Amino acid sequence: MPRAGSSLRAQLLDLLDRDKEFRYAVAGKLGLSEILERLDRNEEAIRRLWEEVRALREGQEKLWGEVKALREGQEKLAQGQEKLWENYEKLSQGQEKLWGEVKALREGQEKLAQGQEKLWGEVKALREGQEKLAQGQEKLWENYEKLARDMHDVKSTLNRLTATEEEESREVVSYRLRNDMGISMELSNLRIDDREIDLYGASGDICVVGEATVRLGKGLVEELDEKVELMRRARPDLLRPRLVKVIYTLTATPEALDEAKKRGVWVLKIDRDLVPRPSV
Repeated sequence: MPRAGSSLRAQLLDLLDRDKEFRYAVAGKLGLSEILERLDRNEEAIRRLWEEVRALREGQEKLWGEVKALREGQEKLAQGQEKLWENYEKLSQGQEKLWGEVKALREGQEKLAQGQEKLWGEVKALREGQEKLAQGQEKLWENYEKLARDMHDVKSTLNRLTATEEEESREVVSYRLRNDMGISMELSNLRIDDREIDLYGASGDICVVGEATVRLGKGLVEELDEKVELMRRARPDLLRPRLVKVIYTLTATPEALDEAKKRGVWVLKIDRDLVPRPSV
């Protein structure tokens, strides 16, 4: 049969294992409470230390992976070094050419610097001219408005003059036909397609095709023959065996009169013939 002292000792040991407060109370009686508290703190510190060690090991594994990648990159770098040396040799060969270009660039820069002063002088003159231009712009707009009004008046006058010229040409040509050839003929304008003929008339076996203008140039003489050819193609019924080509004008260039003689065109003004009428 166990002794009573052994049973008490077992109970005390059990309490010390299970009851922290009892353990500290006993330790306090024995003067060991501070030591136990330090041991508890050390145990917590050791736990944190192991966690840090675990994190350090994980970082170490990652570091070894990076070292492996670094070594592979180093091998690629070594392989590319040879190509780099080849490019360096090419670069060295081109360096001499580059220095030559640099020298030429410096010389050009010196010339540019020399010309800069002249350029600034021209810019100054340009600014002065621009100021004068700005000052004259208002007057220019005034002149433009006046010119626009004058052009409108000239256009109106020209339209009236052209209409009057056509009417006058019909009267004069009709009079000359009646007086010189004994032919009475009514003249009017005629349109074929998009072309207009100022003078047209027909009587018996003779017809008149002509133009009226203020100033006769060589081009209008040629144009008259073109209109006659248009009539031959589009309206041959309007033509007659005897054809009188005529141009009535106030003034004519020497080239136009020479061309009219070659083409058999009668050119006249109100008081006289400039090119005699060919016989028909």
